[in-house]
Amino acid sequence: MATANKNLSAYDKATILSAKDLRFGIVVSEWNESITEGLYNGAIEALLDCGAQKENVIRWNVPGSFELTFGAKKMIESKKVDAVIAIGSVIQGETKHFDFVCGATAQGIMDLNVRTQVPVIFCVLTDNNMQQAIDRSGGKHGNKGAEAAIAAIKMASLG
Repeated sequence: MATANKNLSAYDKATILSAKDLRFGIVVSEWNESITEGLYNGAIEALLDCGAQKENVIRWNVPGSFELTFGAKKMIESKKVDAVIAIGSVIQGETKHFDFVCGATAQGIMDLNVRTQVPVIFCVLTDNNMQQAIDRSGGKHGNKGAEAAIAAIKMASLG
């Protein structure tokens, strides 16, 4: 397991440029809300810790992970953000629905990164069960939301 010995929340603040003058969009899926709220909390805490101003962080909710791409696209078009973090959680079920949602969401976010000048950070957990999602959204493996926030700062700061 890739995260077995890694805390996803760990970062060296001294190596991160200040986020003071950057605007961030965070698009959050309402599906698996207890997980996505944990990811959001990790992201916002890391952004603020690295100097982002609360008024420069915009949050939009969308129904599910599949809708993250459209939400991120609309945010880029209308809010003049420097980076968008797409937060979602898809947990394996008994059907192929998991595969279609995960694949389409990853492809959509990748397409935005290729087609726009605003980085969109993939913060979508694609876990086999709820415990894995809990462990990665503030549990024993830290918080993937914090990792996504650091990635957003780094990508928005590219010259």
